[in-house]
Parts: sequence; structure tokens; C-alpha cells
Amino acid sequence: MDSLNRHTFKDSFITESGVEIPQPRIVWRTWGKLNKAKDNVVFICHALTGNPHADDWFGGLIGSGKSIDPEKHFIICPNILGSCYGTTGPASFNPKTGKAWQAEFPEITIRDIVRFNQKLLDELEINKIELVIGGSLGGMTALEFAIMDERIQRAALFAMGKAHTPWAIGISEAQRLAISADKNWNHGFYDQDQPPAKGLAAARAMAMITYRTPENYQQKFGREIHPEKEIFQVESYLNYQGKKLVERFDANAYISLTKAMDSHDISRGRGTFEGVLGDLRRPVLIVGFNSDKLYPIEEQRELAKLIPSSHLAELESPYGHDAFLIEFDQLNIELQKFYHSLTEVQ
Repeated sequence: MDSLNRHTFKDSFITESGVEIPQPRIVWRTWGKLNKAKDNVVFICHALTGNPHADDWFGGLIGSGKSIDPEKHFIICPNILGSCYGTTGPASFNPKTGKAWQAEFPEITIRDIVRFNQKLLDELEINKIELVIGGSLGGMTALEFAIMDERIQRAALFAMGKAHTPWAIGISEAQRLAISADKNWNHGFYDQDQPPAKGLAAARAMAMITYRTPENYQQKFGREIHPEKEIFQVESYLNYQGKKLVERFDANAYISLTKAMDSHDISRGRGTFEGVLGDLRRPVLIVGFNSDKLYPIEEQRELAKLIPSSHLAELESPYGHDAFLIEFDQLNIELQKFYHSLTEVQ
């Protein structure tokens, strides 16, 4: 059974920084049916501008006969804390002020996102997660989940690493600077009918460049001119992607979640990377793509070296970082091999 669910928690949520979020709300989608043992759960973590409708953006992995099968699994995908698809975030109503949080929304971390998801699992009385899976920000969340929660039995991590690198942080900051340069941006406050649209569109254009590769852009666009707009096809494409994001996403949520990504560092407050990941004994599938410029495959190789029960899949793709949302045939093969190897061991 497929359903969209909403819940407002009675208790406040306290962020790692100590800020209280009263009456926090979470929205999530489910597919399939929870079995009597409540141990057939697959938990999907979405990426930066993703939403709980995982069958839209992860559809190549979800379905009858696929790696994540609603006929076998009870699938959960929540909208994460700090986003803008129903879960509490900067665009949400703050009961204490009677206004939207906007820039007053507290800075959150990947670990805050995990702890908020844990509140949902507690509410649903789920005590075992067969698989937690995600790519990019979703992969960071899935890794922290596997470290923080004993309910996780295995994890699949796509296109990310053990910590956000200076390269990735710099890209995020450049995008935030583009948003803050918009004339409608007033230190994070703006009228809802006059959002910092140009700034957010510019940030999205920057991101779209890092999600692919020079070779892919050459093959896709070349130096072709748009027949109606008299600009390069690549310019038209980036303008279109920026416009689409402005129509569906909140600028403050973009700021909040890119900063959460920058917080990603599994060693923070725990010791060394070797010690933290060496203690992660659950089976972990790590997938990297040879053309990923945002989170290069060396980051996935490093994760695999540090996690004892890990399997590394180095996949070829022309699509760069976006490959984890495109190369579903390859991903299904790797996930099924991962499951099969675990069955053999058992």
C-alpha cells in the first residue's frame, strides 16, 4: 500500500546546537506492507532538493522485481528536517513567533536529520531496518544512520564520502553567496511573493554544472544555439533548471541543507575516521562513479578501505554525480549482488 503521511510530534526537537524546535512536523511516504516481525523495512534518504516521493526520483530501484520491492519490503522515505515539502524547515510556521522561521531556523547537522528520522521510527514502533539507502546528502544521512542506530542491519551508500571536503564546501558556499546577493534577500528574510528567485536560480545553475561532466555537456549541448532564444543550448538548459527549482524549493531551505551537508564529518567528536568506521561492523555497499567530479571515486575507495564489512562497486558512467539517479540498471545489479552475498554468508 502506498500512502503519504503527516505527523506533528508532541515533544520539541532540540538541535545539536541546543536550539528548540517546538511542535516539529514530519511528512513521509510509504510503499508496501510492514510484516508481523516489523523487520522488512527499507529506509530511503533523499538528496538536497529531493522529496518523499522516492518513486519519482529513485523509481528505477523501486518496484516489482527490483532491488526495493513493495511486494517484499515496507519502504519509508521521509522529507528531511530543514526541507520544504511538509517537514519542518525554514518556510514552516514557528509557533513561538507566529511567523515563518525563515533565517531564524536553527542550523542543523546530518546527525540532527538522523535523530529526527529516529523520532519517526520510534513513533512507528519499528525496531529493525533491513536496509538504509541514499545518495549524496542521502548517502551522508544513511552512513550516519548506520553509525548512530543499532536498528540498521545494512546500508547502501552512493556518491559521497566520510566528510564534506573543502572542495564541496566551497561549491556550497559559492551557491549560498549567489542567493545572498539577490536584491530580495534581506539577511535571510523576504516576502513569500518576492523570493530571491535570481539568486536561487544561479545557485541551481552552479549545482547543475557540478552534477555532470564537461564531456557530458559537450555531448549533450555542444555549441548549439537555441533556435528561439538565440542563446547557447547550455544556457537555456541552466536557465530552465534554475526556474524549475525556484518554483518548487525554498531559498532558506537550500541554505540550511547545504550547511547541513558541510557539517558532514563522521569523526566529529568521536575520534579518528579509522576508529569510527572500523567499529561499523554492519554490511555496507559503497557505490562510486568514475566520472563524479563532486564526490570523486577516491572518496568511496577510502570509505571501503575503512569499513570492515564493506563492498565497493566502482561503476562507469558519463553522467558524473547525477549517475546515482540515472544508472539504475547498474545499481540494481550491485544491490542484488550485495543481497546475494549476504545470503551466502548467512
